[in-house]
Amino acid sequence: MITSYCSQKRAIWVDLIKLIEPLTRKKFPASRYRLSQGLTVIHQYIPVTPVVVADIWVRAGAIAEPNQWSGIAHFLEHMIFKGTKHIAPGVFDQIIEHQGGVTNAATSHDYAHFFQTTSAPKLATTLPYLAEILLQAEIPDLEFLREREVVVEELHSCTDDPDWRSFQNLCSSIYQYHPYGRSVLGDENTLSQMTPNQMRCFHRTHYQPEQMVVVIVGGVTEEEALSTVEMAFANFPVPSECPRVEVEAEPPLISVRRSAISHPCLEQARLLMGWVGSGVDQLEDAFGLDILSVILAGGRTARLTRELREDKQLVFDINSCFSLQRDSSLFTISAWLAPEHLEQVEDIIRSAILDLQSVPVAELELERCQRLLCHDYIFSTETPGQLAGLYGYYETLAQAELAFTYPDFVQGVKAVDLQRLARQYLSTERYAITIMRP
Repeated sequence: MITSYCSQKRAIWVDLIKLIEPLTRKKFPASRYRLSQGLTVIHQYIPVTPVVVADIWVRAGAIAEPNQWSGIAHFLEHMIFKGTKHIAPGVFDQIIEHQGGVTNAATSHDYAHFFQTTSAPKLATTLPYLAEILLQAEIPDLEFLREREVVVEELHSCTDDPDWRSFQNLCSSIYQYHPYGRSVLGDENTLSQMTPNQMRCFHRTHYQPEQMVVVIVGGVTEEEALSTVEMAFANFPVPSECPRVEVEAEPPLISVRRSAISHPCLEQARLLMGWVGSGVDQLEDAFGLDILSVILAGGRTARLTRELREDKQLVFDINSCFSLQRDSSLFTISAWLAPEHLEQVEDIIRSAILDLQSVPVAELELERCQRLLCHDYIFSTETPGQLAGLYGYYETLAQAELAFTYPDFVQGVKAVDLQRLARQYLSTERYAITIMRP
């Protein structure tokens, strides 16, 4: 049981659904279905495209891992492609490529998802293979041992990346109780002790119909899509039960948390500052924080970019990002700079945030940021793959219709809202900061 789904959060979520319901009714172009076994299917027919994307999302990211099994969700993503009793390792990839398609997968804290793109007529012959490796993963002992070496090498590669290391250090500093502070890749010691039986248990616990969403977008009709999905996803594994997972709510920051690390091959210093933002149960705040990230360092004309990079030339580059997560999101500002400028740049960033808290954003600046975000949204919803990813992401976190409220909420944000959000979430006295020096 994941304790984040408490009754208070459900009540907040009901209020949010009531707020966005008029918007989603008139705009959401896809359809949602619940099959008899409990599997959720989202379908959008696009008759003008000759391709179809099948994107399967599972609520089995790193947040679902027992502490002693850290990294198992990502490791399982690798093992899914090692086949079943009837599909040998590598055969699934050969089948998809032989049909002219592509396939891939990804794991995050909140989800794992597996997707394929093929021509529309090939969906009926390829989706059953994807469904089988997902539901009937064999996880052979020998393949498990071989693939563990690959996963550990991936971990080593990321550890050698200074940007990955500094970001992971920041996350572990901000999230000291919540699983968001752990690396999705796990750690080498835990991976070395992991067993195939533990992974089979994790798989049978979470790869169940109530935990999965199948998204079909492209040139197949509703009838064809539903019949193909129902046939392909007919046989789920016998459920198992992992060790109990308790997800603690992260206490608020009460001071500045500083950490300093070094990297032997680094030529420029890294400065990362982070704040905890709202989760999906406060979506209006989340979209407002997205605007604040653009105002601060989202493009060449953003405040910090202009002052620190263009005018004073104190940084080589700087950006700001808001990452929406299910429980508590992450607002970051990161800069690449010479070590001697670290303290000065941090002070300027804090001053820029204080300005947002004390002086309302000018109308022209707000309109520019709203326009930029809305255009980015339009450009990210052009292809079947982009739409399938958007629907699956939001359905896994909350519900797919929320994806299409984004432009309306962004355009409805006022300067006074941004001032409140800056005061509420972006404290200049309570944040985490990671500094990486050469």
